[in-house]
Amino acid sequence: MKPMEGIRVVEVAAWMFVPAAGAVLAEWGAEVLKIEHPDGGDPQRGLVSSGLIPDAAGGVNYFIEQPNHGKKSVAINLQHPAGRDALYKLCETADVFLTNWLPGARRRANLDVEDIRAVNPNIVYVRGHGHGAKGPDADKGAYDSSSFFARSGVMNALKYGDDPYGPTQPAAFGDLPSGLTIAGSIAAALLHRERTGEVMVVDVSLLSFGMWVNSPDIVMSKLFGKAPPKMTRDSLPNPLVNRYLTKDGRLIQLVMLQAVRFWPELITAVGRADLATDERFTSPDALFANREEGTRILDEIFATRTYDEWKDVLADVKGVWAPVQTGLDLYDDVQVEANGYLGDAVSIQGAPFQLVTNPTQFNEEPTTITRAPELGEHTDDVLRSIGLDDEAIIQLKIDNAIL
Repeated sequence: MKPMEGIRVVEVAAWMFVPAAGAVLAEWGAEVLKIEHPDGGDPQRGLVSSGLIPDAAGGVNYFIEQPNHGKKSVAINLQHPAGRDALYKLCETADVFLTNWLPGARRRANLDVEDIRAVNPNIVYVRGHGHGAKGPDADKGAYDSSSFFARSGVMNALKYGDDPYGPTQPAAFGDLPSGLTIAGSIAAALLHRERTGEVMVVDVSLLSFGMWVNSPDIVMSKLFGKAPPKMTRDSLPNPLVNRYLTKDGRLIQLVMLQAVRFWPELITAVGRADLATDERFTSPDALFANREEGTRILDEIFATRTYDEWKDVLADVKGVWAPVQTGLDLYDDVQVEANGYLGDAVSIQGAPFQLVTNPTQFNEEPTTITRAPELGEHTDDVLRSIGLDDEAIIQLKIDNAIL
Protein backbone atom coordinates (compact mmCIF):
# COMPACT_ATOMS: atom_id res chain seq x y z
CA MET A 1 0.00 0.00 0.00
CA LYS A 2 1.29 3.44 -0.92
CA PRO A 3 1.47 6.02 1.89
CA MET A 4 -1.10 8.42 0.40
CA GLU A 5 -3.71 5.87 -0.62
CA GLY A 6 -7.19 6.99 0.45
CA ILE A 7 -6.28 10.70 0.18
CA ARG A 8 -8.25 12.73 -2.36
CA VAL A 9 -6.72 15.92 -3.75
CA VAL A 10 -8.64 18.52 -5.75
CA GLU A 11 -6.14 20.44 -7.87
CA VAL A 12 -7.12 23.74 -9.47
CA ALA A 13 -3.79 24.67 -10.98
CA ALA A 14 -1.95 25.02 -14.27
CA TRP A 15 1.54 25.06 -15.76
CA MET A 16 4.31 23.20 -13.91
CA PHE A 17 5.03 24.39 -10.34
CA VAL A 18 1.91 23.38 -8.39
CA PRO A 19 0.78 20.56 -10.73
CA ALA A 20 4.19 18.95 -10.10
CA ALA A 21 3.14 18.60 -6.46
CA GLY A 22 0.00 16.79 -7.56
CA ALA A 23 2.07 14.38 -9.65
CA VAL A 24 4.22 13.52 -6.64
CA LEU A 25 1.13 12.94 -4.48
CA ALA A 26 -0.29 10.69 -7.21
CA GLU A 27 2.94 8.65 -7.23
CA TRP A 28 2.57 8.35 -3.46
CA GLY A 29 -0.92 6.89 -3.93
CA ALA A 30 -3.29 9.85 -3.66
CA GLU A 31 -6.24 10.28 -5.99
CA VAL A 32 -5.51 13.63 -7.64
CA LEU A 33 -8.38 15.29 -9.51
CA LYS A 34 -7.01 17.84 -11.97
CA ILE A 35 -9.73 20.42 -12.58
CA GLU A 36 -9.41 21.93 -16.07
CA HIS A 37 -11.49 24.34 -18.10
CA PRO A 38 -13.40 22.46 -20.84
CA ASP A 39 -12.07 24.87 -23.47
CA GLY A 40 -8.44 23.78 -23.85
CA GLY A 41 -7.70 22.80 -20.26
CA ASP A 42 -4.32 23.51 -18.70
CA PRO A 43 -2.66 26.03 -21.08
CA GLN A 44 0.49 23.94 -20.91
CA ARG A 45 -1.30 21.40 -23.11
CA GLY A 46 -0.67 23.79 -25.99
CA LEU A 47 2.78 25.03 -24.99
CA VAL A 48 5.76 23.82 -26.97
CA SER A 49 8.28 26.55 -26.18
CA SER A 50 11.32 24.40 -26.92
CA GLY A 51 10.39 23.77 -30.53
CA LEU A 52 10.11 20.03 -29.93
CA ILE A 53 6.71 18.99 -31.30
CA PRO A 54 4.89 16.11 -29.53
CA ASP A 55 3.89 14.57 -32.87
CA ALA A 56 7.58 13.92 -33.50
CA ALA A 57 7.79 11.93 -30.25
CA GLY A 58 4.93 9.50 -30.65
CA GLY A 59 2.42 12.14 -29.58
CA VAL A 60 3.93 12.40 -26.07
CA ASN A 61 3.51 15.94 -24.72
CA TYR A 62 6.24 15.87 -22.09
CA PHE A 63 5.27 19.31 -20.78
CA ILE A 64 1.98 17.77 -19.67
CA GLU A 65 3.17 14.26 -18.85
CA GLN A 66 5.92 15.09 -16.33
CA PRO A 67 3.84 17.29 -13.96
CA ASN A 68 0.49 15.57 -14.47
CA HIS A 69 1.06 11.83 -14.71
CA GLY A 70 -1.12 9.64 -12.55
CA LYS A 71 -3.96 12.16 -12.20
CA LYS A 72 -7.59 12.19 -13.27
CA SER A 73 -8.75 15.08 -15.45
CA VAL A 74 -12.15 16.57 -14.63
CA ALA A 75 -13.23 19.28 -17.08
CA ILE A 76 -15.37 21.83 -15.24
CA ASN A 77 -16.24 25.41 -16.17
CA LEU A 78 -15.72 27.13 -12.83
CA GLN A 79 -17.27 30.36 -14.14
CA HIS A 80 -20.59 28.55 -14.49
CA PRO A 81 -22.61 28.33 -11.22
CA ALA A 82 -23.45 24.67 -11.84
CA GLY A 83 -19.81 23.92 -12.56
CA ARG A 84 -18.73 25.62 -9.36
CA ASP A 85 -21.33 23.63 -7.42
CA ALA A 86 -19.89 20.44 -8.90
CA LEU A 87 -16.44 21.50 -7.70
CA TYR A 88 -17.81 22.18 -4.22
CA LYS A 89 -19.28 18.67 -4.15
CA LEU A 90 -15.87 17.26 -5.02
CA CYS A 91 -14.31 19.33 -2.25
CA GLU A 92 -16.77 17.87 0.25
CA THR A 93 -15.09 14.50 -0.35
CA ALA A 94 -11.49 15.76 -0.51
CA ASP A 95 -8.63 15.99 1.96
CA VAL A 96 -6.64 18.63 0.11
CA PHE A 97 -7.44 21.63 -2.10
CA LEU A 98 -4.39 22.59 -4.18
CA THR A 99 -4.19 25.75 -6.28
CA ASN A 100 -1.86 28.28 -7.87
CA TRP A 101 -4.52 30.75 -8.93
CA LEU A 102 -3.71 34.34 -8.04
CA PRO A 103 -5.57 35.85 -5.05
CA GLY A 104 -7.81 38.07 -7.17
CA ALA A 105 -8.82 35.21 -9.44
CA ARG A 106 -9.60 32.99 -6.44
CA ARG A 107 -11.79 35.67 -4.89
CA ARG A 108 -13.70 36.34 -8.09
CA ALA A 109 -14.32 32.62 -8.62
CA ASN A 110 -15.32 32.02 -4.98
CA LEU A 111 -12.47 29.57 -4.51
CA ASP A 112 -10.71 31.21 -1.57
CA VAL A 113 -10.05 29.54 1.77
CA GLU A 114 -13.38 30.55 3.31
CA ASP A 115 -15.31 29.35 0.23
CA ILE A 116 -13.77 25.89 0.21
CA ARG A 117 -13.83 25.56 3.99
CA ALA A 118 -17.54 26.43 3.95
CA VAL A 119 -18.24 23.12 2.20
CA ASN A 120 -15.48 21.15 3.94
CA PRO A 121 -14.09 22.58 7.20
CA ASN A 122 -11.62 19.67 7.41
CA ILE A 123 -9.81 20.31 4.13
CA VAL A 124 -6.13 21.27 3.96
CA TYR A 125 -5.96 24.35 1.73
CA VAL A 126 -2.69 24.71 -0.22
CA ARG A 127 -1.49 27.71 -2.22
CA GLY A 128 1.51 27.95 -4.52
CA HIS A 129 2.69 31.52 -5.04
CA GLY A 130 5.21 33.42 -7.07
CA HIS A 131 6.23 35.80 -4.29
CA GLY A 132 4.33 34.76 -1.15
CA ALA A 133 0.91 35.29 0.40
CA LYS A 134 1.67 38.81 1.66
CA GLY A 135 3.27 42.00 0.37
CA PRO A 136 2.74 44.29 -2.63
CA ASP A 137 3.60 41.58 -5.18
CA ALA A 138 1.36 38.85 -3.77
CA ASP A 139 -1.15 39.29 -6.60
CA LYS A 140 1.42 39.40 -9.40
CA GLY A 141 2.02 36.54 -11.78
CA ALA A 142 5.30 34.64 -11.79
CA TYR A 143 7.22 31.80 -13.35
CA ASP A 144 10.24 29.93 -12.09
CA SER A 145 12.50 31.90 -14.46
CA SER A 146 11.41 35.15 -12.81
CA SER A 147 10.80 34.41 -9.14
CA PHE A 148 12.90 31.32 -8.48
CA PHE A 149 15.81 31.81 -10.86
CA ALA A 150 16.19 35.58 -11.19
CA ARG A 151 14.66 37.29 -8.16
CA SER A 152 15.87 34.84 -5.50
CA GLY A 153 19.53 35.25 -6.50
CA VAL A 154 19.97 31.75 -7.96
CA MET A 155 20.85 33.06 -11.41
CA ASN A 156 23.43 35.46 -10.01
CA ALA A 157 24.95 32.74 -7.82
CA LEU A 158 25.43 30.51 -10.87
CA LYS A 159 27.21 33.12 -12.97
CA TYR A 160 30.66 31.98 -14.06
CA GLY A 161 33.36 34.59 -14.35
CA ASP A 162 32.29 37.96 -15.73
CA ASP A 163 29.48 36.90 -18.09
CA PRO A 164 26.90 39.70 -17.54
CA TYR A 165 23.98 37.58 -18.75
CA GLY A 166 24.55 34.60 -16.51
CA PRO A 167 23.63 30.97 -17.13
CA THR A 168 20.71 29.59 -19.11
CA GLN A 169 17.98 28.09 -16.96
CA PRO A 170 16.86 24.52 -17.72
CA ALA A 171 13.14 24.00 -18.23
CA ALA A 172 11.15 23.93 -14.96
CA PHE A 173 14.41 24.19 -13.00
CA GLY A 174 12.61 25.72 -10.02
CA ASP A 175 9.09 24.46 -10.70
CA LEU A 176 9.69 20.76 -10.15
CA PRO A 177 11.68 20.86 -6.88
CA SER A 178 9.34 23.55 -5.55
CA GLY A 179 6.42 21.25 -6.32
CA LEU A 180 8.16 18.46 -4.43
CA THR A 181 8.41 20.83 -1.46
CA ILE A 182 4.66 21.44 -1.66
CA ALA A 183 4.00 17.69 -1.67
CA GLY A 184 6.11 17.22 1.47
CA SER A 185 4.36 20.17 3.12
CA ILE A 186 0.99 18.60 2.38
CA ALA A 187 2.10 15.35 3.99
CA ALA A 188 3.13 17.30 7.10
CA ALA A 189 -0.19 19.15 7.20
CA LEU A 190 -2.16 15.90 6.88
CA LEU A 191 -0.13 14.34 9.70
CA HIS A 192 -0.81 17.40 11.84
CA ARG A 193 -4.54 17.15 11.08
CA GLU A 194 -4.55 13.48 12.05
CA ARG A 195 -2.75 14.09 15.34
CA THR A 196 -4.43 17.33 16.46
CA GLY A 197 -7.59 17.78 14.41
CA GLU A 198 -6.37 21.21 13.29
CA VAL A 199 -6.47 21.96 9.58
CA MET A 200 -3.86 24.25 8.07
CA VAL A 201 -3.41 26.61 5.18
CA VAL A 202 -0.12 25.75 3.43
CA ASP A 203 1.86 28.33 1.44
CA VAL A 204 4.97 27.79 -0.70
CA SER A 205 6.38 30.35 -3.14
CA LEU A 206 8.91 30.14 -5.91
CA LEU A 207 10.74 33.10 -4.36
CA SER A 208 11.02 31.43 -0.94
CA PHE A 209 12.16 28.14 -2.44
CA GLY A 210 14.77 29.93 -4.54
CA MET A 211 16.07 31.65 -1.41
CA TRP A 212 16.25 28.31 0.38
CA VAL A 213 18.26 26.82 -2.49
CA ASN A 214 20.52 29.88 -2.52
CA SER A 215 20.68 30.35 1.26
CA PRO A 216 24.48 29.95 1.71
CA ASP A 217 25.06 32.74 -0.81
CA ILE A 218 22.39 34.94 0.77
CA VAL A 219 23.60 34.51 4.35
CA MET A 220 27.25 34.95 3.35
CA SER A 221 26.46 38.17 1.46
CA LYS A 222 24.96 39.81 4.55
CA LEU A 223 27.66 38.61 6.93
CA PHE A 224 30.48 39.93 4.74
CA GLY A 225 28.60 42.95 3.44
CA LYS A 226 29.06 42.03 -0.21
CA ALA A 227 28.20 39.35 -2.73
CA PRO A 228 30.67 36.45 -3.05
CA PRO A 229 33.26 37.11 -5.78
CA LYS A 230 32.73 35.63 -9.23
CA MET A 231 35.74 33.49 -9.99
CA THR A 232 36.97 32.27 -13.32
CA ARG A 233 37.43 28.55 -13.73
CA ASP A 234 41.23 28.65 -13.40
CA SER A 235 41.12 30.72 -10.20
CA LEU A 236 38.74 28.55 -8.19
CA PRO A 237 40.21 28.00 -4.71
CA ASN A 238 40.53 24.23 -5.03
CA PRO A 239 41.67 22.59 -8.29
CA LEU A 240 40.10 19.35 -7.08
CA VAL A 241 36.66 20.98 -7.10
CA ASN A 242 36.54 21.77 -10.79
CA ARG A 243 35.60 20.22 -14.12
CA TYR A 244 38.04 18.93 -16.71
CA LEU A 245 37.73 18.28 -20.43
CA THR A 246 38.67 14.86 -21.77
CA LYS A 247 40.24 14.02 -25.13
CA ASP A 248 36.82 13.25 -26.65
CA GLY A 249 35.15 16.42 -25.39
CA ARG A 250 33.46 15.01 -22.28
CA LEU A 251 33.62 16.77 -18.92
CA ILE A 252 34.56 15.21 -15.60
CA GLN A 253 33.55 17.01 -12.40
CA LEU A 254 35.85 16.54 -9.41
CA VAL A 255 34.40 17.25 -5.95
CA MET A 256 37.28 16.46 -3.60
CA LEU A 257 36.74 19.02 -0.87
CA GLN A 258 39.68 17.85 1.24
CA ALA A 259 42.20 18.73 -1.42
CA VAL A 260 45.40 17.92 0.50
CA ARG A 261 44.01 14.53 1.49
CA PHE A 262 43.03 13.53 -2.04
CA TRP A 263 45.76 15.18 -4.13
CA PRO A 264 48.35 12.39 -3.70
CA GLU A 265 45.89 9.63 -4.56
CA LEU A 266 44.39 11.41 -7.56
CA ILE A 267 47.60 12.67 -9.07
CA THR A 268 49.16 9.21 -8.72
CA ALA A 269 46.11 7.56 -10.31
CA VAL A 270 46.28 9.85 -13.33
CA GLY A 271 49.93 9.06 -13.91
CA ARG A 272 51.85 11.87 -12.21
CA ALA A 273 53.07 10.24 -9.00
CA ASP A 274 56.02 12.62 -9.10
CA LEU A 275 53.66 15.43 -8.04
CA ALA A 276 52.20 13.57 -5.05
CA THR A 277 54.77 15.07 -2.68
CA ASP A 278 55.34 18.32 -4.58
CA GLU A 279 55.49 21.06 -1.94
CA ARG A 280 53.26 23.29 -4.08
CA PHE A 281 50.33 20.98 -3.36
CA THR A 282 50.98 19.36 0.03
CA SER A 283 49.48 21.96 2.38
CA PRO A 284 46.23 23.94 2.21
CA ASP A 285 48.04 27.28 1.94
CA ALA A 286 50.44 26.04 -0.73
CA LEU A 287 47.72 24.39 -2.78
CA PHE A 288 45.61 27.55 -2.65
CA ALA A 289 48.55 29.71 -3.68
CA ASN A 290 49.27 27.38 -6.60
CA ARG A 291 45.68 26.62 -7.55
CA GLU A 292 46.03 28.00 -11.09
CA GLU A 293 49.08 25.82 -11.72
CA GLY A 294 47.28 22.80 -10.26
CA THR A 295 44.32 23.42 -12.55
CA ARG A 296 46.63 23.81 -15.57
CA ILE A 297 48.37 20.52 -14.77
CA LEU A 298 45.08 18.65 -14.45
CA ASP A 299 43.79 20.26 -17.66
CA GLU A 300 46.77 18.87 -19.55
CA ILE A 301 46.43 15.43 -17.98
CA PHE A 302 42.69 14.95 -18.56
CA ALA A 303 43.04 16.09 -22.17
CA THR A 304 45.22 13.05 -22.94
CA ARG A 305 42.53 10.34 -22.64
CA THR A 306 38.88 9.76 -23.51
CA TYR A 307 36.13 9.70 -20.91
CA ASP A 308 35.81 5.91 -21.15
CA GLU A 309 39.50 5.58 -20.42
CA TRP A 310 39.33 7.95 -17.45
CA LYS A 311 36.29 6.12 -16.12
CA ASP A 312 38.40 3.01 -15.71
CA VAL A 313 41.37 4.92 -14.28
CA LEU A 314 39.25 6.72 -11.66
CA ALA A 315 37.04 3.75 -10.75
CA ASP A 316 38.81 3.02 -7.46
CA VAL A 317 39.77 6.58 -6.50
CA LYS A 318 38.24 7.39 -3.10
CA GLY A 319 37.64 11.07 -3.87
CA VAL A 320 34.26 11.97 -5.34
CA TRP A 321 33.92 12.62 -9.06
CA ALA A 322 31.19 12.33 -11.66
CA PRO A 323 30.73 12.61 -15.41
CA VAL A 324 28.90 15.69 -16.67
CA GLN A 325 25.98 13.96 -18.38
CA THR A 326 23.26 15.00 -20.77
CA GLY A 327 19.62 14.03 -20.29
CA LEU A 328 20.09 11.32 -22.89
CA ASP A 329 23.10 9.89 -21.04
CA LEU A 330 20.93 9.19 -17.99
CA TYR A 331 18.97 6.52 -19.86
CA ASP A 332 22.16 4.43 -19.86
CA ASP A 333 23.29 5.28 -16.31
CA VAL A 334 23.59 2.03 -14.34
CA GLN A 335 22.51 3.71 -11.09
CA VAL A 336 19.39 5.16 -12.72
CA GLU A 337 18.45 1.73 -14.04
CA ALA A 338 19.26 -0.13 -10.82
CA ASN A 339 17.09 2.19 -8.71
CA GLY A 340 14.21 2.65 -11.13
CA TYR A 341 14.56 6.43 -11.40
CA LEU A 342 12.91 6.39 -14.84
CA GLY A 343 9.38 4.99 -14.86
CA ASP A 344 7.71 3.34 -17.83
CA ALA A 345 4.42 4.67 -19.20
CA VAL A 346 2.35 4.28 -22.36
CA SER A 347 0.69 7.21 -24.15
CA ILE A 348 -2.96 7.15 -25.08
CA GLN A 349 -1.80 6.45 -28.66
CA GLY A 350 0.04 3.36 -27.40
CA ALA A 351 3.56 4.77 -27.61
CA PRO A 352 5.87 3.67 -24.76
CA PHE A 353 7.90 6.40 -23.06
CA GLN A 354 9.61 7.10 -19.76
CA LEU A 355 9.22 9.83 -17.14
CA VAL A 356 11.46 10.81 -14.27
CA THR A 357 9.94 9.56 -11.03
CA ASN A 358 9.86 11.61 -7.85
CA PRO A 359 13.04 11.07 -5.77
CA THR A 360 11.35 9.43 -2.78
CA GLN A 361 11.04 5.65 -2.54
CA PHE A 362 9.29 3.73 0.21
CA ASN A 363 10.60 0.32 1.31
CA GLU A 364 13.13 0.46 -1.55
CA GLU A 365 10.37 0.00 -4.11
CA PRO A 366 10.64 1.91 -7.41
CA THR A 367 7.69 4.15 -8.16
CA THR A 368 5.12 2.95 -10.68
CA ILE A 369 3.57 5.59 -12.89
CA THR A 370 0.79 6.02 -15.43
CA ARG A 371 0.42 8.61 -18.16
CA ALA A 372 -1.16 12.01 -17.72
CA PRO A 373 -4.89 12.17 -18.46
CA GLU A 374 -6.48 13.57 -21.59
CA LEU A 375 -8.58 16.68 -21.04
CA GLY A 376 -11.81 15.67 -19.30
CA GLU A 377 -10.99 11.97 -19.53
CA HIS A 378 -12.41 11.20 -16.08
CA THR A 379 -15.16 13.82 -15.75
CA ASP A 380 -18.11 11.44 -15.87
CA ASP A 381 -16.62 8.77 -13.60
CA VAL A 382 -15.53 11.26 -10.95
CA LEU A 383 -18.89 13.03 -10.89
CA ARG A 384 -20.65 9.68 -10.57
CA SER A 385 -18.42 8.97 -7.55
CA ILE A 386 -20.01 11.92 -5.71
CA GLY A 387 -23.56 10.84 -6.47
CA LEU A 388 -24.46 12.55 -9.75
CA ASP A 389 -26.48 10.31 -12.06
CA ASP A 390 -26.18 10.21 -15.84
CA GLU A 391 -29.15 12.52 -16.32
CA ALA A 392 -27.56 15.20 -14.12
CA ILE A 393 -24.21 14.82 -15.89
CA ILE A 394 -25.82 15.15 -19.32
CA GLN A 395 -27.63 18.29 -18.18
CA LEU A 396 -24.34 19.80 -16.98
CA LYS A 397 -22.88 19.12 -20.42
CA ILE A 398 -25.87 20.72 -22.13
CA ASP A 399 -25.38 23.76 -19.89
CA ASN A 400 -21.66 23.90 -20.86
CA ALA A 401 -20.74 23.52 -17.19
CA ILE A 402 -18.59 20.44 -17.84
CA LEU A 403 -16.98 18.63 -20.75
